[in-house]
Amino acid sequence: MDLTHLNAGGEAHMVDVGAKADTARVAEARGTVSMNAAAYDALVQGNLKKGDALGAGRIAGIMAAKRASELIPLCHPISLTSVEVRCEPADGQVNIWARVECTGKTGVEMEALTAVSVAALTIYDMAKAIDRGMTIGNIELLYKSGGKSGEYRRSE
Repeated sequence: MDLTHLNAGGEAHMVDVGAKADTARVAEARGTVSMNAAAYDALVQGNLKKGDALGAGRIAGIMAAKRASELIPLCHPISLTSVEVRCEPADGQVNIWARVECTGKTGVEMEALTAVSVAALTIYDMAKAIDRGMTIGNIELLYKSGGKSGEYRRSE
């Protein structure tokens, strides 16, 4: 198998995307933060000492998508055209969803996954005074389109 992220010496390297065509690219990801009832109630009621965790998580997710290439060593820096992040409480947890778009030579999966991850960490940080046993989980790519590999949709 020819692995594009390994050079001739078998070392990880950044893939050359220079010859690829610019295409419209979209990725969606999701994840959750589960917490105890006290933390969930305080979060939903807006009574956390650190403030609005849902709003902070949303903004942190947007910021993270824009900086994915600074955090992930082999991730290409790309110019994003759209980032949407939602942090929605339901059934004792916060459901996080991100959609990232660009027109470029490489996809936006890492940006969408980074957005969800950092939004989840922000929510954890803001509610940890009430519940240090929160669980961040189920972070997954839901959808991607664009580029040579085409469309991917997670089957439920």
